[in-house]
Amino acid sequence: MMERIRELIDLLNKASLAYYQEGREIMPNIEYDALYDELLRLEKETGMVMDDSPTQNVGYKVVSELPKERHAAPMLSLDKTKSVDDLGVWLGDKQGVLSWKLDGLTVVLTYNKGKLIKAITRGNGEIGEVITGNAYNFENIPVNIDYDGELVLRGEAIITYSDFEKINEEISDADAKYKNPRNLCSGSVRQLDPKVTKQRHVRCVIFSLVSGSDIPVFSERFEWLKGLGFETVEYVITDAGKIHSDVEVFKKKIETNDFPSDGLVLTFEDIKYGESLGRTAKFPRNAIAFKWQDETAETTLKEIEWSASRTGLINPVAIFDPVELEGTTVSRASVHNISIVEELKLGIGDTIRVYKANMIIPQISENLTGSGTVTPPERCPVCGGRTEIRQDRDAKYLFCNNPECPAKKIKSFSLIVSRDALNIDGMSEATLEKFISQGFIHEFADLFSLGSHRDEISSLEGFGEKSADNIINAAEKARKTEMHRFIYGLGINGIGLANAKLISKYYDCDYEKIKNASLDELKDIDKIGPVLAKNFTEYFMDMKKRLEADRLFEVLEFSERESDGGEQVLAGKTFVITGDVHIFKNRREVQEKIEALGGKTAGSVSSKTDYLINNDILSGSSKNKKAKELNIPIITEEEFISMYEN
Repeated sequence: MMERIRELIDLLNKASLAYYQEGREIMPNIEYDALYDELLRLEKETGMVMDDSPTQNVGYKVVSELPKERHAAPMLSLDKTKSVDDLGVWLGDKQGVLSWKLDGLTVVLTYNKGKLIKAITRGNGEIGEVITGNAYNFENIPVNIDYDGELVLRGEAIITYSDFEKINEEISDADAKYKNPRNLCSGSVRQLDPKVTKQRHVRCVIFSLVSGSDIPVFSERFEWLKGLGFETVEYVITDAGKIHSDVEVFKKKIETNDFPSDGLVLTFEDIKYGESLGRTAKFPRNAIAFKWQDETAETTLKEIEWSASRTGLINPVAIFDPVELEGTTVSRASVHNISIVEELKLGIGDTIRVYKANMIIPQISENLTGSGTVTPPERCPVCGGRTEIRQDRDAKYLFCNNPECPAKKIKSFSLIVSRDALNIDGMSEATLEKFISQGFIHEFADLFSLGSHRDEISSLEGFGEKSADNIINAAEKARKTEMHRFIYGLGINGIGLANAKLISKYYDCDYEKIKNASLDELKDIDKIGPVLAKNFTEYFMDMKKRLEADRLFEVLEFSERESDGGEQVLAGKTFVITGDVHIFKNRREVQEKIEALGGKTAGSVSSKTDYLINNDILSGSSKNKKAKELNIPIITEEEFISMYEN
């Protein structure tokens, strides 16, 4: 029995490390929960608990370079149940507050005399990381509040699904995309650079008031905190008689929620009563977590689809007879890696159980027949090249060894069709992979001859005549473009959109001049240093790349100007933009306006700066101070607009 306990501890700790710190998943959630429950049962039966048992540890191991600080009191995890009846029994004749259990990163916020003075992550429950600078950049957290005393709050830092998807859309590399909002949020909050936190649109939803108020009722504390400007977790006041209907109301909202959650939390409404119950070694007795009873369905495994990516990684995807789960039809689930295929002993025709992790992501929970007949293919499904199984830490993965595999071009194709490049609407990575694997696309110019494959496209899974026409028409629309978008989309190392604009403008959008640019010429362009100049010239010295770019150029139609056609009234002027904007949509729009009128933008204030745009001209920011030291005018948006409208 002790050997089994040791085995469970090691396995669960590996899974936690992979999920919480490496953004990987080595086992389904439902399997983790089952193993955790087994470990808990064995520990109770034997009375033996190891120091490193996951039943005794909370949160993640603190490993970053952020400053560390010990919590004033240990942050305990909550006991949990999957039974609504258990919640009713737990409440007894008391009222409770039922709220979402958000799936992000727990933080502790401290205010003193109305100012946010400290923010610490949960860490391992004993020691957390100081993230005060990052907390200032949470989208919805007030930095100053109307309260003179000390206030300590607990909240969950989260990133919404919509923001998560937007961030992933901007990443052309399929394997660099973030796996889920929780992991993205954790990395965003635990950043050494607060700018990254701000860019990721992190929110903090308050779920507990630790100290600072003697309000005796839990729900009234929420309302008081709302009055101070905090966003608090959604909740209802419940009791044993209505707990079933209240849980059902929350359940129905999951499909449309824009925020990640992994269950509910039930807390006693009477705070003093809850505190009087004390705590166990790991759990407080004033609250309990509820995890959804996973709805499972039995189905038959029809095939394993091997999906190749641009790194050569070939991912197994289970295809099974469609089943209804949580109100939707499901017919496929990622299996993640070879180790999980082997652990589940998958075989075509096997009877498997599937479920939705957190009621969203399809997963295989169990193989009831376990024939184990699925073997990794020896040849890549895209190019036919030899495959290889590689061990990465504690899991095995399948790779294609062919350096010329078309699937490895996904990254470059994703960039050329992206919004800032040719902007082919609807051309997702999944669509690109299908077109490449079918041989419709071999190089960039092929994107504009998809019409010759219309019938074949309409017969692909997920397509039809209308969707085939839509993607072909989108490509035709994208044929009309601008030189800087074309240059940026080629994927020249280090040449971003701004640099592509500078180069295009310098050579008056003349492609012959651009592709034959010399090192010395490029180095004369502001912001194009020797490294970028070398990358640029080397790209066009590669005859294979040069010819591919030439063929793409031939099928595109270019506008005559790189500006909006307005007078270049800002020519020769350099601007730095900082702070919030309220007339333009965002700072990027201000930058585009400056460049369209002939001006330039820079990231920092220097002697070459002509104007600093900052609506808060009295701010004590470093940029304002630098501008004042150098006698550089600080102007508002209104003053900037007057420079070209008058």
